[in-house]
Amino acid sequence: MSGIPHDHYEPKSGIEKWIESRLPIIGILYSTLMIPTPKNLNWMWIWGIVLTFCLALQIITGITLVMHYTPDTTLAFASVEHIMRDVNGGWALRYLHANGASLFFVAVYAHIFRGLYYGSYKAPREITWIIGMIIFLLMMATGFMGYVLPWGQMSFWGATVITGLFGAIPLVGESIQTWLLGGPAVDNATLTRFFSLHYLLPFVIAALVAVHIWAFHTTGNNNPTGVAVRRTSKAEAQKDTLPFWPYFVIKDLFALALILAVFAAIVGFMPNFLGHPDNYIEANALATPAHIVPEWYFLPFYAMLRAITFDILFINSKLGGVIAMFGSIIVLFLVPWLDTSRVRSGRYRPMFKVWFVLLVIDFFLLMWCGAMPAEQPYVIISQLGTLFWFGFFLVILPLLGLFEKPLPQPETIEADFRAHYPDAGGGDVPAARPTAAE
Repeated sequence: MSGIPHDHYEPKSGIEKWIESRLPIIGILYSTLMIPTPKNLNWMWIWGIVLTFCLALQIITGITLVMHYTPDTTLAFASVEHIMRDVNGGWALRYLHANGASLFFVAVYAHIFRGLYYGSYKAPREITWIIGMIIFLLMMATGFMGYVLPWGQMSFWGATVITGLFGAIPLVGESIQTWLLGGPAVDNATLTRFFSLHYLLPFVIAALVAVHIWAFHTTGNNNPTGVAVRRTSKAEAQKDTLPFWPYFVIKDLFALALILAVFAAIVGFMPNFLGHPDNYIEANALATPAHIVPEWYFLPFYAMLRAITFDILFINSKLGGVIAMFGSIIVLFLVPWLDTSRVRSGRYRPMFKVWFVLLVIDFFLLMWCGAMPAEQPYVIISQLGTLFWFGFFLVILPLLGLFEKPLPQPETIEADFRAHYPDAGGGDVPAARPTAAE
């Protein structure tokens, strides 16, 4: 962490000195593993290792699946069946990859909402937050393109519906849509494009993850209190922190093991639970499914897309839906500047807690509406949910910083740690200090 006093790697043996003088890889690994980490991190800080595991899993299983997949509209569906039936362990590879995408999004949504609650987007971590949002967008693009590759009914019609949205963008929409499709409609060129991008984007995500980790190693980890690590001396910094290895590595690995036990049970016993049965029917441009839905992790944004059923001035309902869907993600990029509170952590913001819980409920409500047919009462519920989503970020969040009276914060991270773990060791606990708002 920049500015936090801590031990640096000093090579001892001749080999270590030789390597370090030419390629300081050992020093980089040492500084990463031994980085001072706030000692009061709770279990919501375990999603980073889950996301790292998921990215590695998706790349490894994806590369293996590509060896047997054929990106051609006449052969794609049959090649997936070949993987399932004839390739040794092919069914396991495919189910690990498909359900790995779901675990990926479970972890990223938990990661995002944790960041929102604890104020991980506030200065000096704005760039870290923005990089994370870019990774989220690329994950959505990769997931959507991967959903098209099996070339089932839902793959084909999902691609038709989503790519059709770009045509609603004024002036450039049709050109973008044609470029995505590779022609006037979803066909072989579309499948080839999506296959290429689906294979490429995970490596772009991996590079951005490295930048994301570098960014928060530079600014330091946030923590549940939002109180910064003391930087005045090494002794004080050590009271607020612990080295990442072994304390947090073991904690993260334990959490990962528990999550993977559940994940393995889903892959082994209910691998199609989150899928759609229509995707086991080969794509047919002449037979439209009764109800076209994307994967579950897109449903909240799909609900916002369908919520706009009316024209707004010169904006028709189709373009309005596209603006609502993309705007719902854009507001996440703007959160560092929309939140006007001087208190970082939601733990000390009583009014924010209530609205945040409502936001989480709203997210799941929109997810449910996105899975339902585009009819009443689901349309009106989606509209109310969309209104609240934008209202939270554009109205409630800025106003809370002006009117909310926060609770007292602990003086230091050590004080918070001692308050939760009084038997952890000696040392006086500084008294809580009032916030600047008081």
